[in-house]
Amino acid sequence: MFAARNASSLLRTAVKPIATPSPAPLRNFSSSRTNMGKILAVLYDGGKAASEEPRLLGTTENVLGLRDWAKENGHELIVTSDKEGEGSEFQKHVKDAEVLITTPFHPGYATKKILDSAKNLKLAVTAGVGSDHIDLNAANEHKITVAEVSGSNVVSVAEHVMMTILILVRNYNVGHEQAVGGKWQVSDIARDAYDLEGKVVGTIGAGRIGYRVLERMVAFNPKELLYYDYTALPDEAAKKVGARRVEDLNDFLGQCDVVTVNCPLHEGTRDLINKDNVGKMKKNSWLVNTARGAICNSEAVAEAVNSGHILGYGGDVWEVQPSPASHPWRKMLGPHGRGNAMVPHYSGTTLDAQKRYADGTIEIIKNYYAGKPQNPANLIVENGEYATKAYGQRKKGVAS
Repeated sequence: MFAARNASSLLRTAVKPIATPSPAPLRNFSSSRTNMGKILAVLYDGGKAASEEPRLLGTTENVLGLRDWAKENGHELIVTSDKEGEGSEFQKHVKDAEVLITTPFHPGYATKKILDSAKNLKLAVTAGVGSDHIDLNAANEHKITVAEVSGSNVVSVAEHVMMTILILVRNYNVGHEQAVGGKWQVSDIARDAYDLEGKVVGTIGAGRIGYRVLERMVAFNPKELLYYDYTALPDEAAKKVGARRVEDLNDFLGQCDVVTVNCPLHEGTRDLINKDNVGKMKKNSWLVNTARGAICNSEAVAEAVNSGHILGYGGDVWEVQPSPASHPWRKMLGPHGRGNAMVPHYSGTTLDAQKRYADGTIEIIKNYYAGKPQNPANLIVENGEYATKAYGQRKKGVAS
């Protein structure tokens, strides 16, 4: 069906965004040269943290380390966090921008309507990994190149997956709340705490991140490692981690004590975990999603946690980001106060990851302006065609 870099279905237009708090003032950095290109960067505001920590490169304040290069090379650099609605700085400036920079952590949703209005846009760069916030079919129609910094997040996200699994399996949050709340009742923690050893752990998607999760899981001596993917791992890779492929999703869900989602979002994976199949998961199992929020149906997952069918759900990805305060994952809680390990989207934006994707973003932009070919691993669409299998193999927008 799919791998972390492979899929067979069309990408849907990005989810409609919601209103967010008023952004920081627009930042404009340019030189006096006339032969400049316009670069629009849509990033999140870092506030005090960004001023205190310059390695927070994914912020409007530190702008990926791109400011000096843009000025030295005569490019107009527009930086904003204001991305929602027709009056936003994003929609205002994308109309004549040549290069658009977005990020999975504060995505500027580049819908078909927005791309239709972007008459000068030639390159859209995702500062990170995952370009599902861009309508890739529309990008192909306009022959806009879409690129991302492949591999920049794989270690960071795999580690976050491991952390989240352990938080859920060990019922950490209930214990932590007691510690900081002045309470002490060990039985209320231990009643829902388990060992990871001896459990069946499975990944949906066994690509760059999913496979690294399997590698890290070996040290915990699980009963079995499973994976659900449209294609089989190479024999040597599967043998290295002792993983077994399960080709039917319901069968896969029914065998796992822990399920971790590590596949891209596209039309074939939207609502992959839903009301119909979440009930196929083992009673008292756990679900972790650090891929994309829309892969798991929010209402179905929240009900599974609230009812106690699964012991918990955790991750850092939401259908729309920033997520509304009313999102069901913010308030879901299983019996005994267990089962919620949700955080804002940050797994792939550690300080180490930010250096990788900032450097990669600058390299992609430099290649574009120098007329050099891009690293094929970074290309999503180019010259009106899909350059990767991550969002399905297609020819001119038609699924193969």
